[in-house]
Amino acid sequence: MTTDQFLRVEMLPALHGDCLLVEYGDSARSRRLLIDGGPIATYPHLEARLNALPAGDRRFELVVISHVDCDHVEGIVRLLANQPLPIRVIDLWFNGWRHLVAGGHLLGGQQGEFLSALIVRRFEQGQWNGAFAGQAVVVPEQGPLPEQTLAGGLRLTLLSPTPTTLDTMRDAWQADLGAAIAPGDLDGAWRRLAQRKAYLPGQGLLGTTPELDTLLERQLKVDRAAANGSSIAFLAEFAGKSCLFLADAYHQVIGESIKRLLRQRGQTLLRVDAVKLAHHGSAGNISDELLALIDCPRFLISTNGSRFRHPDAEAMQRIIARSLHQPPTLCFNYDSKTTRPWASAELQKQLNYRAEYNPRPDAPYLIDL
Repeated sequence: MTTDQFLRVEMLPALHGDCLLVEYGDSARSRRLLIDGGPIATYPHLEARLNALPAGDRRFELVVISHVDCDHVEGIVRLLANQPLPIRVIDLWFNGWRHLVAGGHLLGGQQGEFLSALIVRRFEQGQWNGAFAGQAVVVPEQGPLPEQTLAGGLRLTLLSPTPTTLDTMRDAWQADLGAAIAPGDLDGAWRRLAQRKAYLPGQGLLGTTPELDTLLERQLKVDRAAANGSSIAFLAEFAGKSCLFLADAYHQVIGESIKRLLRQRGQTLLRVDAVKLAHHGSAGNISDELLALIDCPRFLISTNGSRFRHPDAEAMQRIIARSLHQPPTLCFNYDSKTTRPWASAELQKQLNYRAEYNPRPDAPYLIDL
């Protein structure tokens, strides 16, 4: 890594969700990718960050929509509702219904339907899962883990989802459709999308109806385990720096993929500069076995705890006690009721860890790796 090369992660204020902007490059050129868009209230922050980019350089090598939970996807739906798009996207990763079912149509459970309708209208065919030749973004059951090197040299190694977790998501997704949207009816999904005031460009998405509001409320009750298990998660590496972006992925899946990667590379331990914790620091997404595979000084937690009271104390305690790198640093993008207890200087000294908080709560939290 030369002195002017960099890899940076920005955690945008995404309430209880994820919205991450990653930049990499050198003094001559900066490249970037966007991972998720948070819930709908995140969009003004995302819009402001995009508007701050140079007018002639709003290119994103990749946009990743990890899975269809509202706290990851709504801001992206709002972004894609703009016409024309305010950014240039080279590739977009998102597993829609056609990637869950062989020969399936472009449909999905509510938010997935909306996204599919938007993607079809906003992008060329080769831009949707382009790195995977338009097929599912998935870790095969055997063989090497999929790798993709973006322009400028950022290497991504896919860790999740697997065929099994996508199969589980397919069943939950189909059940969630109900009778509201006919399977494969993209035009119907588009009409419903166009009635959603929250996403209407210039008005705060495209008027609102009680029927659609009911659909969006039901989205929150989709099998969370299934949606989380379908998360697109990966290792990003550039110029000697690296970060694990784990979305809401299962720790068992990530652990097995890391073991495969270590075997591929002839290593016994994965050394990374940061881990963006899965599921906002949920106790169900981190394990001793996973931590034993990783040597990492920083753990990034994206949440204000407003909806699901993340991060869980058990998860933070597990990281503090089991991290191979001592002392570990917990990086919070919010100083909130659920994150503030970890700020205690006495507790940090007693348990041997460090806690860092976003110095500007209404701005992105920049972590320079």
